[in-house]
Amino acid sequence: MVHCKSERGFTLIELMIVVAIIGIISSIAFPAYQDYVARGKITEATSGLADLRIKLEQYYQDNRTYVGYVDAGCNLTSNGNPAISSDNFGFACVVDADTYTITATGSGTAGMTGYSYDINQSNVKNSTVPGGSGACWIMKKGGSC
Repeated sequence: MVHCKSERGFTLIELMIVVAIIGIISSIAFPAYQDYVARGKITEATSGLADLRIKLEQYYQDNRTYVGYVDAGCNLTSNGNPAISSDNFGFACVVDADTYTITATGSGTAGMTGYSYDINQSNVKNSTVPGGSGACWIMKKGGSC
């Protein structure tokens, strides 16, 4: 009586092919995922800028000046609390009686280095992102208006 021994398992070649396929798929998927995460963080900047712009305009309607609402660090001057709080962007304000510019600059620790957004009293928007800049809010790396 002859016993046939059936072989089970994977050969080294089969295993290496699977590892190579996973590596190729990962090299395509990971950069796309990073861009997706960055686009999610950008909304933090644009919504913060829009929110502060509305607050400044409301203050101007009541006082006929922008001076006195925020300091250069975008802190509310009445209580010193930040008008905008973000883990991914730092905010700065330049305010005088009739004009203002609010800027959101990406934090290096959050992987947003090179991203900068601003808006002024005339609702003129500008942005700088890795690979491009424009007179609008560019929402992704290398994008354009």
